[in-house]
Parts: sequence; structure tokens; C-alpha cells
Amino acid sequence: VHDWLRDGNAPSDKDWGAQGKVIEYLHGMTGYTDVLAAHGYTCGISGKWHLGDSFHPQKGFSFWHVHSRGGSGYYNAPIFHEGREYVEPRYVTDTITDHALEFLDEQPGSDAPFYLSVHYTAPHSPWNREEHPDETYSSYYDNCPFDSVPNVPMHPWQVRTAPTGFDEESRRTELSGYFAAVTEMDRNIARILHKLDEMGVRDNTLVVFMSDNGMNMGHHGLYGKGNATFPMNMYDTSVKVPLIVSLPGRVPAGVVNTNMLSQYDSMPTLLDYLGMANPESESLPGKSFAPILRGEKLAGTESVIVYDEYGPVRMIRTRDWKYVHRYPYGPHELYHLAADPNEETNLVDDEARRGVREELKAQLDEWFARWVDPRLDGAREPVTGTGQEDLAGPGGRGRAAFRQERRFMKDE
Repeated sequence: VHDWLRDGNAPSDKDWGAQGKVIEYLHGMTGYTDVLAAHGYTCGISGKWHLGDSFHPQKGFSFWHVHSRGGSGYYNAPIFHEGREYVEPRYVTDTITDHALEFLDEQPGSDAPFYLSVHYTAPHSPWNREEHPDETYSSYYDNCPFDSVPNVPMHPWQVRTAPTGFDEESRRTELSGYFAAVTEMDRNIARILHKLDEMGVRDNTLVVFMSDNGMNMGHHGLYGKGNATFPMNMYDTSVKVPLIVSLPGRVPAGVVNTNMLSQYDSMPTLLDYLGMANPESESLPGKSFAPILRGEKLAGTESVIVYDEYGPVRMIRTRDWKYVHRYPYGPHELYHLAADPNEETNLVDDEARRGVREELKAQLDEWFARWVDPRLDGAREPVTGTGQEDLAGPGGRGRAAFRQERRFMKDE
């Protein structure tokens, strides 16, 4: 998966201008929920799946109540459950929580431990006022100054997903909707935590909150994530995600950790913390940061490599430096984060920094030589950020895998 999955999720994908087919993008791969299920866990998911084939429970999940496409408006979302797809008229963030609570209601009396994924579409667009409860929108944000969000000129690479014209009214509309979506998500997470308290299992349940990408809401003059630009970007505001872990009495509370960690580390960390062997430890990158959850120190986290989407765009980041390489022709970027944390000055052509650039590029190349599956190597894929429609590499049997539509802001 090198771009957001425009096709292969469900027949309803045709609403996105795709063919409307079903592809199991994770076929033959082991997920950590496969391991949990093999160890007797009851696994449930409510909400966004967006990894292809929403119509067949997989990866060890026995409770399968998913958004059948991965994205939609906040009302009338397409949902798949118990063998059928239907349109959910209610606010989708509430609905995802309701079904998560249904799963939790089924657990008392069972001897099996449980795992639950609650995957909100929030706070993804759309952010217009009618998409979110008016009382939240108006009560909190009608008069909000939004001082925490940069208001800078449009980035020259911004594609046409930006608010029209970047005028103040459009900016306020986008930010109000975004903030309202976050507020409604927070309210629903509180419902789940309250349910765990009611069940009496809060002190024995590891709760992990994270996101699948960052978000620019005016940062760098962008609205969107890595595919807010073409070529795609790797700004920290696009690729850094929140991570909150809670287990009262066990995971140290109120601690801010500054280690360089990656979502590659999620699977080995969870399995390590639960005392399970990782069957993919030799074939997948990432290492356990479970010692942090035990209040111990973690060594050897000097850099992270980012590769999640956007196949030919790759990044390595240390505490002090970031290097972005776009195969094969660039443009490339080098930022001295210690002096330039907002990534405003690209030093890639600075001869005084050649040694830093070459060392980071060497580390990046070595990492991919070690970990990439050459059959699925994204460095040769024409990823545009407008969606993936088929299996990449040889698995696609010659079919075009990536949408090539043009969506630039300005006439060329």
C-alpha cells in the first residue's frame, strides 16, 4: 500500500470513480491481531478498515463492524456488518463508538481476554458546518481566534484540496469543522473509557491512542497531510502522530517520552508487553519499546525511517536532522531540525552539509536494502497521492495501480 486505497475496499468504491472491486491487500501477511487471536483473544473492530476487502472479516477479528470504504461524510456513511452493507444515517463518530460498546457488552462472563480496535474517520474532512453537530461547532468555535494554527501564504506545491482562496472565511470554516470533529471524537473516547470503568476492567486494560497520519491545517501553508502537495511531502506536521498509552498503576502516568519511535514498533511492542513471541521479528522492521511502558529506559533510538505511503518519497529523521529523498529525480530536502524545527530552510544544496546529506542517504539506502520486499518496492511506482486502485508491483499483473489524475492548484 503506497497511497490511500481508492479501490479494492468494496463494490461501493465506484462512488470514488473506481471500479468497485474487492482486493485483500494484506493477503498472506501476518498482523498482530492474528497473533492475539491465536493466543485466545477475542478480537473486535469498529470503524475504519481501509486495507481492502471490507466484506470479509480477517486478521483474527471475529467482531467485524467496519466502514466499508474508509472515508465518507459524517452522515450516511457506508457500513458493513453481519454480511451486509447499509447506509448509517447517524453521525458516524457516534455510530463507531456505539458498535464498539456493543462488542464490550459481549465480553463479561467470557474467560477469554479481548482486543478492540476503534478506528474513527474523524477528524478527516469534510469539515463544513452541516457535517458536525451544530452545538459543538457553535458553542466552541464560532468565536475561536485559532491562534494556535499558523496563518501563512499558500505553499507553492499545495494541490486543490485546500480551502477555496485561503481567505479568512474559508480558513475559519475548515478549522471550525476540524476542531469540532476532534471534540466529538474526544467525547466518544470518554464513553469507551467510562464503559471500561463500568465493567471493572480499566486497571487491567491497556489503552493505546494514535493516528494513521499527521495533518496540516495551515502549517507550511498547507491543508492536508503528505498528499496535500505534489510531489508529496514529509513535513513533521504530516508524518508525526500522537501516541498516548494508559494502564493505571502499571504504565507511568503523566510522562512525556522523547524517544525516536515509529509505528513500525507497534507490533513488536504490543506482543512483547503481552509476553508473546513475534513471528515476524526477522522479516519486519521495528523494535519493542515495551520497556518504556514498564517505566524503564530505552536505548538505541537515534533515528526513524518513514515510508508508510507515497512509494518514491522516503525520509530518515534523527533528533537533529531530516533528509527526504524522492526517487529518482527529486527534489530532495535536508533540514537541520535542531536550528530549524519548522523545516523552513532546505539545506540539500549546501556544500557545507554534504557530509550530513550523504550519511543520511546511505543509512536510508541500507535500511531499504535490508527491509523492502523487491516485489512491492515503491521507489518505481508512479504514486501521485490521488489513490491506489490495485496491487502494486507484480501482484497487479500489469494493471495500473495508481490514479494519475491532475489536481494542481494553478494552471501550468
